[in-house]
Amino acid sequence: MKTVTKQSASKSTVGAKQRSYAEVVEFLDANWQTNVGDTSLSCIKQLDKAFGNISTKIHTILVAGTKGKSLTINFASQLLQAEGLSVGSFYSPHILTYNERIAVNKEFVSNKSFTDWGNEVINTAESLNLKPNSFEVLTIMALLFFKEQGVDVALLEVHEGGMYNPTTICHPQIAAITRINTDEPSKLEAAIQEITGIVKPGTYIVSADQSKLSLQTMLEITQEKGGTWGMPIRKLAQLNYPFEQLHGRCAALAERIAYVYINTILAKHSVMVSNSLLAKQKGQRGRPTLEAKRQLELNPKKTIEQFWKEVDCNLPGRFQLLDKEKPSVLLDTASNLDSFENLLLGIRLLSYQRSLKGLTLVIGCNNPDLNVTEFLKALRYFFKKTSGQVIICAPTPLVGEPHATAWDVEKITNDIRAMKIKAKSAKSFAEAFDAAQKSVDDRNGLVVVTGSTAIVADYWTHKGIKKF
Repeated sequence: MKTVTKQSASKSTVGAKQRSYAEVVEFLDANWQTNVGDTSLSCIKQLDKAFGNISTKIHTILVAGTKGKSLTINFASQLLQAEGLSVGSFYSPHILTYNERIAVNKEFVSNKSFTDWGNEVINTAESLNLKPNSFEVLTIMALLFFKEQGVDVALLEVHEGGMYNPTTICHPQIAAITRINTDEPSKLEAAIQEITGIVKPGTYIVSADQSKLSLQTMLEITQEKGGTWGMPIRKLAQLNYPFEQLHGRCAALAERIAYVYINTILAKHSVMVSNSLLAKQKGQRGRPTLEAKRQLELNPKKTIEQFWKEVDCNLPGRFQLLDKEKPSVLLDTASNLDSFENLLLGIRLLSYQRSLKGLTLVIGCNNPDLNVTEFLKALRYFFKKTSGQVIICAPTPLVGEPHATAWDVEKITNDIRAMKIKAKSAKSFAEAFDAAQKSVDDRNGLVVVTGSTAIVADYWTHKGIKKF
């Protein structure tokens, strides 16, 4: 891998405190709410300048929306790697360790690099009398690490919103919007305005949203901002069953991201990608020679369809089907209505694929904006056609999560029972998961853990896993 000398900002931090990995984590844990009201992004812009405008030193792709961002980045990263490129990924949030947020070619940043760049950014901020929040620190750390590793392109997840998100210090080559949806329809237009804040002049915009009205609004904003609008996603990528229905739209958006990057961004710089799945090939005049035919037979070109059939559809910690466990376990960080409905569809598709001898949903939600009435309706419709039960518990709050208050467990359990769904409450995740395992068949049952990032973290903690 390429290495780069640390930025000039380090000169002002000579002799500054050198924190351990644990101390960097402690700093991040303590500063999630610092400076959160700064809509001018003044702090991170000053940090960016201190590091030689690192946001301009690498090609970036921002991925925003209300659902499927991490999956889209995961798919796009795999596609771009298949094209022979080195790819950085910046995810949000993390499940077990902060390292999960920063990866190059699907390998998480090491503790040493994380500590080194953490010290570099924190000490530089202190030397400039800045008080950045943890997301701002992590964003600069990620960009510095990607530059050091010589990535060709970096994909950054815009965790919440868009316009005032620290990742928007970047001037992205491509901005991708998975989908914009809100539990309250009256808030949709404001959400579109906020998320499309990632659009910059000259940026290519692609979206997998299915609403014609939302797409029209995005198009108008893109044109106002001087961006380049791409045709929205119409077809699903051909993933293996049942993932095509679940993640096919995210995969198709990832394919469009990679296609635009290869054929537009790299083409501008005259970069040629050999054996490409996506690059437009110049037309060949006349019939292929016998030798060309023979070479094609000996070395058949891999197709994008083959790629999708072989791609890994799991995203550890965020969406993962653990079918080697007894019983099988499905993990999903779904926390809004749109994601819950998609998850319930996935469970139904799994039940079509193989008969489930017992199904239990362990749900721990901490999203105060969830439309509980519509959520209950979705559950009722699901259990009319599928046998199973629900166990409600409060997740352990995660540091840095915007929502720390869990549902009123007893109230929501009673509300679910009122829908004539079998449900009970648990005092802890351990109690809920133990009861769920006992309620289904060891070999052919399914336990679903969902409702928040925090409840999925509880699962891994319960299993004794400390890092991925």
